[in-house]
Amino acid sequence: MHVVIFGRPGCPYCVRAKQLSEQLTEKRDDFSFKYVDIHEEGITKADLEKTVGKPVETVPQIFIDKAHVGGCTEFEAYVREHALL
Repeated sequence: MHVVIFGRPGCPYCVRAKQLSEQLTEKRDDFSFKYVDIHEEGITKADLEKTVGKPVETVPQIFIDKAHVGGCTEFEAYVREHALL
């Protein structure tokens, strides 16, 4: 399972999603993630909207194995539902 998190500095939900991914990396051999700082990479909301396929109001925007799951709350729910931790 590979997760990509599109986030920005100073965003508490981005920090939570990244911390959860770090925990999953430590506990699971089948988990990896990449954090993409949208400011550092020059990614705009419009760029994210093209990738997500719908309007984007917030970050993080999280993908699991290239499928968009939503933000931090949806990612946490996914982890709980699939008993990943």
